[in-house]
Amino acid sequence: MTEQTSGRWQGWRTAAGAALYGPGGFYRRPEGPAGHFRTSVHASPLFAEAVARLLCRVDRALDRPESLAFVDMAAGRGELVGGVLAALPADVLTRTRAYAVEIADRPEGLDGRIEWLGEPPRGVTGLLFANEWLDNVPVDVAEVDPAGVVRRVLVRQDGTERLGEPVGGAEARWLDRWWPLPPEEGLRAEIGLPRDEAWADAVAALDRGLAVAVDYAHTLDARPAFGTLTGFRGGRETRPVPDGSCDITAHVALDACAAHATAHAPSGARLLRQRDALRALGLTGARPALALASTQPAAYVRALATAGEAAELTAEGGLGDFGWLLQRVGIPDVLAE
Repeated sequence: MTEQTSGRWQGWRTAAGAALYGPGGFYRRPEGPAGHFRTSVHASPLFAEAVARLLCRVDRALDRPESLAFVDMAAGRGELVGGVLAALPADVLTRTRAYAVEIADRPEGLDGRIEWLGEPPRGVTGLLFANEWLDNVPVDVAEVDPAGVVRRVLVRQDGTERLGEPVGGAEARWLDRWWPLPPEEGLRAEIGLPRDEAWADAVAALDRGLAVAVDYAHTLDARPAFGTLTGFRGGRETRPVPDGSCDITAHVALDACAAHATAHAPSGARLLRQRDALRALGLTGARPALALASTQPAAYVRALATAGEAAELTAEGGLGDFGWLLQRVGIPDVLAE
């Protein structure tokens, strides 16, 4: 890092984009996201199995097309897409084309059936699944100054911040609609317009099917007063510093994303918590009957372990609080089954 580079003031969107995805950026490192934080995919294979069941429901809603797409957005090292393929019944697997969309290079040893792409394929029919993608689409940060003016927050590569110019144009309109800031000094917001546009573009990749975004999220009635921008390094939350040493993330205004994508997906959008989505897909976390312990002890231990993993995926105050945005393109609500 040169002194000239480290001293440059930039908006958070530009700074985080370079730190995450530029040459030598955080997401281009060999260890991948799993080396720094634990997602639902890494917590248990039950998550991939539930997504596989969702794909099967989409398949039925599409009347079992000859070619069924599963698109894994921000695929990491292919953990989710590999798990989904492993969990699919044979009759669905033979028709499934699997795509992993990721900026990093294709990992060695990845299942040859998985196509590795830098952008989502266009004109496909099936399920597009974005697990913890939108929170890493960089956004600018706004803060109210002492005079009540909403200004862009500028940052240097060492994480030092200062206030820049007033927010205007489309970004100001987005804030007015989706994250209005009272004229109180220090209040902050993340300007989610780039995420709205990224999500709408991803949804538009589907000719028919279902697009799902899973992320820590908030809605208009409960925006956090001081924003959610943070960093993760080595499994721990840390101060966000845009130097490539840590993940930089912020929770997602999924309601705004849903509204932005309705032009391509007029069938409707649904927002719910992960615990409710997974329960609708058959993941309950219920403990096995104690009687099984005496008649089939090994089966009881396996069932108990499975219940524990399901409980983690659906836990309040944890992974179960993730938001799921389901955006339908020409199909009925498959979670209503």
